[in-house]
Amino acid sequence: MRNRVICIALLAAFWCPVGSMAQDIENQQSQTLIMEDLKDYYGDEEFVTIATGSRKPIYKAPAVATVITAEEIKAMGARSLDDVLETVAGIHVMPSSLSRLDSIYSIRGIQSGFNPHVLVLMNGTPFANVFNGGHPILFRLPVSAISRVEVIRGPGSAIYGADAFAGVINIITKDVDEFNGTTVGGRVGSFDTHDFFIQDGRYFGKVSVGFSLEWQESEGDKSRKIDSDFQTILDNTFGTNASLAPNSLSTKYDVLNTHLEFSKDHLKWRNWYWRQKNAGQGAGGAQALDKEGDHDENLFLTDLSYAIPLENQWEINLNGNFLHRESDSHFVLLPPGALVPIGSDGNLNFSSPVGLVLFPNGLLGNPGGKETQYGVDLNGTYSGISTHRIRLGAGFKYQTAQGEESKNFGPGVIDGSEGVVTGELKDVTNTPFVFLPDSSRRIWYGSIQDEWQFVRDWELTVGVRYDYYSDFGRTINPRLALFWATRHNLTTKFLYGHAFRAPSFSEQFAINNPIILGNNDLEPEKINTYELSFDYRPTFDLQTVLSLFAYRAKDLIEFIPDTDGDSNTAQNAGDQLGYGFELETNWNINGNLKLVGNYSLQHSEDPDDGSHIPDVPGQKLYLRADLKFNRGWTFSPQLLWVGDRHRAKDDPRSDINDYTLVGATLRSPKFFDHWEFGFSAKNLFDENAREPSTTNIPGDYPMEGRNFWGELTCNF
Repeated sequence: MRNRVICIALLAAFWCPVGSMAQDIENQQSQTLIMEDLKDYYGDEEFVTIATGSRKPIYKAPAVATVITAEEIKAMGARSLDDVLETVAGIHVMPSSLSRLDSIYSIRGIQSGFNPHVLVLMNGTPFANVFNGGHPILFRLPVSAISRVEVIRGPGSAIYGADAFAGVINIITKDVDEFNGTTVGGRVGSFDTHDFFIQDGRYFGKVSVGFSLEWQESEGDKSRKIDSDFQTILDNTFGTNASLAPNSLSTKYDVLNTHLEFSKDHLKWRNWYWRQKNAGQGAGGAQALDKEGDHDENLFLTDLSYAIPLENQWEINLNGNFLHRESDSHFVLLPPGALVPIGSDGNLNFSSPVGLVLFPNGLLGNPGGKETQYGVDLNGTYSGISTHRIRLGAGFKYQTAQGEESKNFGPGVIDGSEGVVTGELKDVTNTPFVFLPDSSRRIWYGSIQDEWQFVRDWELTVGVRYDYYSDFGRTINPRLALFWATRHNLTTKFLYGHAFRAPSFSEQFAINNPIILGNNDLEPEKINTYELSFDYRPTFDLQTVLSLFAYRAKDLIEFIPDTDGDSNTAQNAGDQLGYGFELETNWNINGNLKLVGNYSLQHSEDPDDGSHIPDVPGQKLYLRADLKFNRGWTFSPQLLWVGDRHRAKDDPRSDINDYTLVGATLRSPKFFDHWEFGFSAKNLFDENAREPSTTNIPGDYPMEGRNFWGELTCNF
């Protein structure tokens, strides 16, 4: 692996042309480069906040970072956060292969079924689901209220602690000035899709108030059909005919997303409410098609921040936040007429069943629960020492979860001797038979970071964070970043970071589950990442960024089959090696045409046997052109190619097919001073694109077919 990384680094050196630059410098008698020269090419309009915890020009940020603005989101025709993230180098948005079609943000070949390796923030505040460590179940976030999305590929635990493992995503909402009065809009499109949004920003004396509401509803693409599922396997085994396959995946959704912000002087209070209602269960909770089940979820997040005004060289910020989430799933895990072997604990058991049990109304389960998180963070930045900028941070967080469940199977409900079980559900909440007992943890942390410009062309960022968890102990995560202004139009970054992921409550404490069981002896997952990044701008209008990376992840949590049954228990059992590069280009050819593109290549493997990490793409290409014409009209065609995906080593199926998606967005200039029109086409050539599933659904998951939508907005 090291030899391959060295070869890639040498190729990067030739691509950049560092050799010719060295000759130029010699011919110019060792020209002195200073930071101010960079502004001619790099400017200061591009900035990122999550690389250091404060505003930093993106070309100097000690991380491989990407920023997508509201203007770019409009140009690409994105309707959800997933659409936005798929355009970022090194990231692939894919459905979970475990059960439902939850979106997984795979970064550089790192992914798992519940996506806990990526930390997602709303205005700098995490909102991860403590049950499984990932974002909310079946999470779909509209984008009309988003000002910008900041993405770091690589570790961020030295700033943010847990789960900033493979990357960090920060969603920044629009403030009152960006709303520019009142905006109302709507969309209609394929699959019986309807969107509505309203935004308003006002000043009341010194107090500013911003409000946005977005609603999205769709029946989903009924052409996303699968030929067989897990119940098909059971039918073939036990001679039944219960499977609903062939049939379509259940991908309907009904999402409400609201933001309310108050600001006055140094005080800011943000409130976010997100509601998912009657969401389809995709392939089903047990990978058996479920047309009747659905999922409801409510999330409320409030955070209050205060920038303490000081006259000296300190900047002090105090933040308090509170999150409450409630979820409720209605599963038909196996359809009516299912005949399955049941063990003495009431769960499916193929190795030592008590008897075969018929479920004429289906195998039913309604798991849900509530979680509460609150925390406080205090950080201060001191710039009183020449050439240094020192950041100190400390904080506390409390997390708690309560499982709720009713079902017609499992411990405390049946014992395998019944023969026939009806659809009557038994509530096992607050009993020893619930899927997750009440759980909680406390987290304390402290951090320090120094940005040191030790010579005019070099800046060193050194940081470390200490976290203490009440359930598994301490973890220490350092970072090191060296920035070099190589010449007036080239910057170079050398980066190292160590990160961790804390075990989720399900991985630690899950019980009474027919498939997975928790393990309270788990240790956090760990990763070491090394990066080398070049930002080269041969002209004022052309930017190219080449980023090379290599990492090793240790103690990855996997569910290992138990020797005495059909269950799987969480263990620190996996390691992963990865390396590759990402090439990004942004070219403003003239005032009317801009080209944007990126290409990603990664190789990730299990170091124990050299086998490929399954499902993740080894290569990805994204291209978009933004063309302005005829007094303000814009036309933006785009292309996405995903390729080089492998199966798990014990999966006999052939490798997953590559696919290419082509789309386009057309937008009008303002007419009658207030109105705008937009039209977008996705998967224009109706590509049969598929994302990987387990062998329970052998044909993989079909993605959305050709679809269109139109938008009309009014600003007044």
